Amino acid sequence: MVVTFCPLCNAALAFDRTLDGRVYEFGTSGLLRNSDLVMYDRTSESLWQQFTGEAIAGELTGSQLRFLPAGIISFGDFREAHPDGSVLSRDTGYDRDYGANPYVGYDNIDQSPFLFRGDPDGRLPAMERVVAVELDGVDIAYPFSSVTEAGVINDSRAGSGLVIFHEGGTASALGERVIAESADIGATGVFRPLVDGRKLTFRREGGAIVDEETGSTWNILGQATGGPLAGSQLEPLVHGNHFWFAWAAFKPDTIIYGA
Repeated sequence: MVVTFCPLCNAALAFDRTLDGRVYEFGTSGLLRNSDLVMYDRTSESLWQQFTGEAIAGELTGSQLRFLPAGIISFGDFREAHPDGSVLSRDTGYDRDYGANPYVGYDNIDQSPFLFRGDPDGRLPAMERVVAVELDGVDIAYPFSSVTEAGVINDSRAGSGLVIFHEGGTASALGERVIAESADIGATGVFRPLVDGRKLTFRREGGAIVDEETGSTWNILGQATGGPLAGSQLEPLVHGNHFWFAWAAFKPDTIIYGA
């Protein structure tokens, strides 16, 4: 896989880097399009749009990488869910403070997008975070303000539907100079609400996420941590917690939840 992050769009995306049986290695080109990171592969030197996973220039133009579900969560949530999980080493050989944020205050909702030359979609503030999903051909943006307030959103407008969880305890990567000191914006998880073919409905109950059918409790990674369904795993869906201006630039026909 290749794990990518564009701070100007708050876009954390992962892809399968195997294409037509060949494994590619990616780097950062230094170019931007709609303020979004443009990658390149070191084999053909084709250029790839991070937001879409599509090659946009070079020998591989038109090729498409397969998205993998990924999200931004706190290390505490990861450690609790995967106590034996591996952690990427910071001993890279480079003198770099990996806990520092070079874009101090960039995530302020009143900010203007950096190096964005287009006209922002005025349906939401340009720097509003949205939970962005493409499901069964439908592009939907769930404003972070709505998701945070609700804690859980069940939405059945596309196919078998989806459920969004929100859990506090994750700092913004783009707030304070020291990331660990940034505001708690929380994390999201997006899942198909099915277990063994049975559709579930979720709600917030105090500080916990529970399903109404069995009363089982669930964490931000879609794992049932207690109750009759303990040990079950919801299927994660590809989503992002992007800034609205960037998602709208690439997905102008997006439906806004609650609009």
